[in-house]
Amino acid sequence: MPLRMLGQTRKRWRYVGFYSPRLMLCAARAEVGPLGQCFWALWDRDGERSYANTRLRPGSKEVRMDGAEIVIESRQLRARLLLGESTPVEVICPSGTGWGWTCKRAGVPIAATIETAEGRWQVDGHGVDDQSAGYQKRQTSWHWSAGTGRATDGRPVAWNLVEGINDPPANSERAIWTGGDPVEPGPVSFRGLAAVEFAGGAKLSFTPGSERARDDNFLLFRSSYRHVFGDFSGSLDGLELAEGFGVMEQHDALW
Repeated sequence: MPLRMLGQTRKRWRYVGFYSPRLMLCAARAEVGPLGQCFWALWDRDGERSYANTRLRPGSKEVRMDGAEIVIESRQLRARLLLGESTPVEVICPSGTGWGWTCKRAGVPIAATIETAEGRWQVDGHGVDDQSAGYQKRQTSWHWSAGTGRATDGRPVAWNLVEGINDPPANSERAIWTGGDPVEPGPVSFRGLAAVEFAGGAKLSFTPGSERARDDNFLLFRSSYRHVFGDFSGSLDGLELAEGFGVMEQHDALW
């Protein structure tokens, strides 16, 4: 993908999240044109501690992503995640004069080794893998939620829900995985970072925990970003949750 196309600058990123009752961890690498960054965030729920760091150098190796292996090496955190298999949802959606590609997987099995100054954990659980690239319109604002959990009937569930990007009425990136199989729900509405409402009236409610927020101004490119780990309750388009863990995100970008 060239740096410029259709009058827009290339954007691309990968985000991996691990969500569980004990720990929540995310790692990402992102590029807007020639600018790049990597970041990670950890929420130790039992210890009631949060950690996070961002590197703005494009070549930083603090977060390394090599296929199914994700490695974080920093002064505060050392972690290694091994991702298993899950059924992806892959789409290309229009965005102004450009377009965006994304491949989302939720409910991904993840084996993680996580180490801080306060302790070391070896945990198995589930999470999400988001790989995206494209030539989205210059000013883009969106809300996004992803998570994993269990329905009241015992089945494993996971979701990827969005409003404002890759969200046409059909053939969007929206998906709900039940027992590993994704199904696309209709358009959703976000109530800030408090809830997601479905067209049929179902509501997925969110209880916030640990937040990562950042505002950047690089003159030609600007970004305001909120990423919040927490717990979910309510209904996934009529599928009642027994428990749910994941993230709510709000992002306003001039890119």
